[in-house]
Amino acid sequence: MSVKTLRKIPLEKFVDLKVDYAFKQLFGTEQNKNITKIFLNALLNRTGHNTINEISFMSQEFGSEHVDDKQSRLDILVKTQDELFINVEIQLTNQYDMMKRTLYYWSRIYTSQLRRGMGYHKLRPTITVNICNFSLFEQTDKYHSIFQLYDNYEKFKMDDVLEIHFIDMNKFIQQWYAKQLNSWEDVLARWLMLLGMVDGRKDKVYEEIYLELEELAMKDKELFNAFNVWQDLSQSPEDYYAYQSRLKYILDEAAKLEDTKYIAEKEGLIKGLEKGLEQGLEQGLEQGLEQGLEQGLEQGLEQGLEQGLEQGLEQGIKQGEKKMQTEIALKLLKRNTDIETIVELTELTVSEIHELKELLDE
Repeated sequence: MSVKTLRKIPLEKFVDLKVDYAFKQLFGTEQNKNITKIFLNALLNRTGHNTINEISFMSQEFGSEHVDDKQSRLDILVKTQDELFINVEIQLTNQYDMMKRTLYYWSRIYTSQLRRGMGYHKLRPTITVNICNFSLFEQTDKYHSIFQLYDNYEKFKMDDVLEIHFIDMNKFIQQWYAKQLNSWEDVLARWLMLLGMVDGRKDKVYEEIYLELEELAMKDKELFNAFNVWQDLSQSPEDYYAYQSRLKYILDEAAKLEDTKYIAEKEGLIKGLEKGLEQGLEQGLEQGLEQGLEQGLEQGLEQGLEQGLEQGLEQGIKQGEKKMQTEIALKLLKRNTDIETIVELTELTVSEIHELKELLDE
C-alpha cells in the first residue's frame, strides 16, 4: 500500500467532516456501520467486555417544535447490543445554548424509551456526545470532558443513566500541534485528526495532520477504510453540492447571530452614553451649587444647560442611531437577508429599507 493509493484527490477538495451533512454520511449510514462502531468505542473508551460490538441506527426525528431542522433532527442516534442509547452531535458554530440544548436532547432520548405500562427500572442509560468546533469550558485544558451524576460531597455516582461528553476540537488541534498527543497509542486522537484536518469555516486544510494520518492509515485498517469513504464523499458531485449548501447555511446563520450581537452591543453603548451624560450633568450641577453660585445664576445656568444639552444630546443620539441602523441594514441587504428580519433588527420602516435596496441595485 503506497502513499499514492491513499490520497486520490487534492487536499483542498476534502469536505469538512465537522459539517453535519458530511459527518452523517461517514458515521451515520448502514454501509459504514463498522466505521461507526470503531469510532464510538474510541469516543467512549470501550474495550474488553465493554466493547460495542453491534449497533442499530435509530430514527433521528424528534417532532417539529422548531422550524430549523437542526432543532428537530439528531445527527446520529444508535442503540447498542446492551440497549444503551448513544447520540453523537457535531457542532460547527456556537449558538450559545449548548448546555440546555444538550440536556433537552438527552431527556427526549431517555424518556422516549418509556411505553405504556413499562416500569422505570427498565430505562436504559443514555449517552450524549457533542463534538464542538469551539471552546465551552475555561476551567480545563483537556479537550475531552465527561459529565455524570455524582454526589457533591463524596463524589460517588448516583446512577449511570446519564453520561454527557464534550469534545473541544480547538483544544485538540492546539494540543496536537504542541506535540502533547500520541496518535500511535491514542485511538481517539486518530479519529479526531480525521475530523480536524479540514476547517470549512476558515477554508483551511492542516497538511501536517494529513501527513500523520497518512502514516497511521497504513497501519490502521478501519482508519484507512474511513479515509477512502471520506474521499469518495468528497468526489461525489451530489454529496459535494449538499455539503456546500449545508456549510453555506451554517455560515449564514452564524453571520446573522453576529449581526444581532453587534446591534445589541451598539444599543448598550448608546444607553450607557445617555446614562453617563445624565449622571455627569447632575454631578456638575451639584458641584456648582456647593461652590456657592447665586441662585438666580444657578437657575439660569441649570435651565439653559438642561435644555440645550438635552436637545443636543437627543438630536445627536437619534442621528447616530439612524446612521448605525442604516449601515446595518445595508450590510444585511448585501447578504440577501429578508426585509422582515431587517425591520426587526434595525427598527427602520419597510419603505426606508426599500429605498436602501434601490440604492444598492443602482
